[in-house]
Amino acid sequence: MDTKLVTRPRTLERKVQGRPVMEGAGVKINRALTQSLQQRLDPFLMLDAFKSDDPQDYLAGFPEHPHRGFETVTYMIAGKMRHKDSAGHEGLLENGGVQWMSAASGVVHSEMPEQENGRMEGFQLWLNLPANEKMSAPWYKDFKTVPSIITDAGVAVHVIAGQSHGCKGLVEKAATQALYLDVHLPAGSEFTQAIPAGHNAFIYVYRGVVELEGSAVASEQLAILSNDTESDGIRIHSPAASRVLVFAGQPLKEPIVQYGPFVMNSQEEISQAMTDYRSGRLGKL
Repeated sequence: MDTKLVTRPRTLERKVQGRPVMEGAGVKINRALTQSLQQRLDPFLMLDAFKSDDPQDYLAGFPEHPHRGFETVTYMIAGKMRHKDSAGHEGLLENGGVQWMSAASGVVHSEMPEQENGRMEGFQLWLNLPANEKMSAPWYKDFKTVPSIITDAGVAVHVIAGQSHGCKGLVEKAATQALYLDVHLPAGSEFTQAIPAGHNAFIYVYRGVVELEGSAVASEQLAILSNDTESDGIRIHSPAASRVLVFAGQPLKEPIVQYGPFVMNSQEEISQAMTDYRSGRLGKL
């Protein structure tokens, strides 16, 4: 549906200002999608944005920590990050690259900067897994580049997941049909994307200001798009040069129970994850 003409674009439901948090060994992060939005934005669980020119903000990195029950998608705009995990995977994430990791039944991994100065900037998305995939084998892949296309309006679209304007992304997920785009809009341009009416959708602006059907969304704001059953997509207008992440996905409509780095469907499954981690079994099942 990605090349279909958008005639009834979604409107802005509400804007969310990201909140500063500390993660890992003290890395400063802007958390745009928080736990309170998980049901509304199902299947998306979390979106973190990190950006700093000060090495003291990121050098400590993210030492070993566990995950179970979901996927992490890390998109690097600037800087270098080394990934290692208990499944034997290792990779270097660099400018313009994507690391896609399905923690599934469990991994213990680390993400550590491989630079001592300069800018570090990127995003990490948590994408839920359906119940029947949460205990499957972990999966990991590094992508050095992202497929992209330039629209007739001069908009550069980098397709991380799903499809846009005839360009197929790095990964396609059958259960969630996740769409993840990085859209660079020149001043005065417009971008449209067809999205099924039943999918949840939101954007995150990380440069400039954009407009959604007349409503302005500023940098570092997340905008939730309405779920009008008559809508067929989104339309973004950019008065000045802007950059925005676009997300959409088919909701799983399953219970979401999160405790820190574990996201399952019941409290019993969370308890089992904690037991497996404490006993050293998580990442070895």
